[in-house]
This record gives sequence, C-alpha cells and structure tokens, in this order.
Amino acid sequence: MILIADGGSTKTNWCLINEAGRKIHFNTEGYNPYFAKQDYIENSLRTTLPDSLDASKLKEIYYYGAGCSTDANKKIVSDAMQKVFVNAEIYVDHDLLASCRALLGDEPGFAAILGTGTNTCLYDGDGITLNIDSLGYFLGDEGSGSYIGKRLLADYMKGFMPKGLSESFFNIYGLSNEDIFDNIYNKPLPNRFCASFSKFLYDFKTTYQEYTEDVVDTAFTAFFEKLVIHYPNYNKYLLNVVGSVGYSFRDRLSVVADKYEMGVGKIIRSPIDDLVEYHLSKK
Repeated sequence: MILIADGGSTKTNWCLINEAGRKIHFNTEGYNPYFAKQDYIENSLRTTLPDSLDASKLKEIYYYGAGCSTDANKKIVSDAMQKVFVNAEIYVDHDLLASCRALLGDEPGFAAILGTGTNTCLYDGDGITLNIDSLGYFLGDEGSGSYIGKRLLADYMKGFMPKGLSESFFNIYGLSNEDIFDNIYNKPLPNRFCASFSKFLYDFKTTYQEYTEDVVDTAFTAFFEKLVIHYPNYNKYLLNVVGSVGYSFRDRLSVVADKYEMGVGKIIRSPIDDLVEYHLSKK
C-alpha cells in the first residue's frame, strides 16, 4: 500500500492507494515542523488517522509538507512518521515541489502556493531551480491566509474595519483585543490562527465588497511586489497556483496578475488528486 500526502500548515490531505488500486482520501491537521515538533506530529497521527488504516501494512509514504525545506525539518517529520508507519519507506519533501508536480507535471513553469502561507518558484519539469524565500509568517508570506488574517485582525483591533463587518466579526468570534494578543503571542500555531480569518473575509466578500477587495488586492499586490516580479522574466510564465486563498479569491488574483502583465494558468484548491496521478504515472 502507498500513502501520498500534501501537508499545509493547517491541514494535510492524504490519499491511500490500497492493494486493489482503490484510492481512499482522508484529512488530518497540518504538520509544519517550524511550529509542530516530532512528539506533537507522532501523537496527532496516532489519534487522527482513520481506525481502518493498518499503519503496519504501508510500504511507501510520500509526504510533501509546509516547512519541509531543510534537512533538519524533513527529519522532524520523517522521524515522527517512522514511529507510526514502522514498515514503510518514508519520503519527505517540500510542499512546493508537490505543487509543481500537481500544477505542471513534467513541464517547466512558475508555481506558487497561496494558502495559510506563501511560496513561489521556477520549476524545470524535474525540480525547483529558483525559490525566493517568502520568509514565513513573521517576516513575509505576502498574499497568504496568515497575511490577510493579520490585516483583518489589525483593522478590527484599531477600529478600521467597517462598523457592520466589525460587529459581525465580534458576533461570530467573540474575540477581544486581549484574546487576539493571547492567541498570537502566547498560544501555539499563531500562523494558523491568523489564516483562519481569511474565510470570514470570503464569506462577506459580496456584502462588503469594497473593503474585502481592498484587503485581498493589497495582499496580492504585495505578493507580486515582494516575490513574483523578482523572478527573471516572470511575466513570460503563466501564474499557476495551489491553495485555498488563491482558489477562493482567484477572480481578484487574476485582476492583480493582469496589472503585472502575467497570464493565469492553473489554479487549484488542493494538489492531492493531481499529485496522486503524477506518482501513479511513474509506477
């Protein structure tokens, strides 16, 4: 049996290919090793994997995860998984490579992630040839859910959010400024906390169109200004994107891309289906 996974900072999408060739999909939380360490990952897997899955029978695992860009971080994840999947050969790599394989297959091009976090690269059809570091939640991740969430939270706390929208925010979440500070500075996974509010923006994008478009367009403009335009001949490529934020706000992403004279290619919410097909094509 083979298990393939695409792991973001918030959620991991898994696909099990059993002995009969049947595909079985399930989800767990995300395991970014910058925020979740070995014991946490191991314990989470033991408690959230489907009861029907016999971990001892797995022979191969291909895990692509957010934060798995260094050998040290890959080891955190692989060591945790080896404790759970004791008989499996475990392959761990970056979620950006998964995005390339899902979006472009064996073809060269430009690929990006716009989900909880942000990442971008040039891909030659085999591997990543150039990656400008997005610098993560604290210093960058322009265009991501966490970037949008930080803007929303700041506007809410400063009183800059439209009054009716601010009231809806409080009615839904019941958060005081003190609660927000506590979640960001004292509790684990602050990136995931901030990113969770991008859904709120999406839910109110029609009712408060002017405000929501300003927030999203500002985030995507920063994405281009701080990352995309710094790739050589960037607008000779199509913009191919994986991630819930890129997919949910793809209309605004297309508008901003057009301002930078970059065409839009494939935009998908999750790479897992295309990633599975990529691996099956290699068997």
